[in-house]
Amino acid sequence: QLVESGGGSVQAGGSLRLSCVVSGYISLNYCMGWFRQAPGKEREAIAAIYTGESKPYYADSVKGRFTISRDNAKNTLDLQMNGLKPEDSAMYYCAAARWCPQGRLPEARLFPYWGQGTQVTVS
Repeated sequence: QLVESGGGSVQAGGSLRLSCVVSGYISLNYCMGWFRQAPGKEREAIAAIYTGESKPYYADSVKGRFTISRDNAKNTLDLQMNGLKPEDSAMYYCAAARWCPQGRLPEARLFPYWGQGTQVTVS
């Protein structure tokens, strides 16, 4: 089970930290990703992290502003978002998959496990 929290409304330039509690049969060692979907747009991958890769992957639109991380003590997948822009407004989802292709940001269709989402609004 994946449960996101931390969304909200902020002004441009502000920060938010999203957290996704991982439980049940899903492991933090899975391929874990953050995605977002704005109204009328497709769901897009913005960050992913997985065992076996030396570094996380980010979409160009968030690189340098967002940081994905795992907290093994809390069993959470986190997304620190700094320098938020109005175009970052969307529903944000965490997702998990047993396997992801290495060397690139994985697409949404590869993830079978999803949280319910948390809304981020930047004005």
